[in-house]
Amino acid sequence: MSDSFPADIYTEPRDIDVDTLANLGPLRALAGVWQGTRGLDVKPKAEGAKKQAYVERIELQPIDPQTNGPQLLYGLRYHTHVTKPEQVKTYHDQVGYWLWEPATGTVIHTLTIPRGQTAMAAGQAAADAKHFELVATQGLETWGICSAPFLQHAFRTVEFRIQVTAHDDGSWSYEEDTVLMIRGQTEPFHHVDCNRLSRIAEPTPNPLARG
Repeated sequence: MSDSFPADIYTEPRDIDVDTLANLGPLRALAGVWQGTRGLDVKPKAEGAKKQAYVERIELQPIDPQTNGPQLLYGLRYHTHVTKPEQVKTYHDQVGYWLWEPATGTVIHTLTIPRGQTAMAAGQAAADAKHFELVATQGLETWGICSAPFLQHAFRTVEFRIQVTAHDDGSWSYEEDTVLMIRGQTEPFHHVDCNRLSRIAEPTPNPLARG
């Protein structure tokens, strides 16, 4: 893979377009503030799989263009907050970035949750794609998963997979499959989440674009 990188790893691209919203490729459909009221979580319990309905709010706001030497990335910073219906207590909280690399057609999704876990998933997509899938796998140096000791001991995540679909009515949906090896069980458990989200507010342009 390193053979595809340029010899000059320091020089940044010239004439970078500062308007992130105009350069997000397939992520443009996700920009904004969203709400989903019919989420479904299939999670592991001692007695077996349990289904749980949830309500979700996601804010995805554009960041200024990012460079790693010649590499150019456009992205969205996000915060996901999930509750059970008619409850205030947080059911799930998550932060991270959605990133788009136009030169390679790569979509990157980073996630961190306050239970001691982080992951980075990636996949390929066309700039006008309405559907794409990203994958992270434990043990890889890139596009991997890192868990705190207890989760690694009891609920080891070996794969994370997310599929995203942008719909013609302006909404978007996702299906996640977090594959767990649970202590005391021989078969992997598929911890599945899905929801469809409707926009409740437009995105705020990134700082450079506002300037």
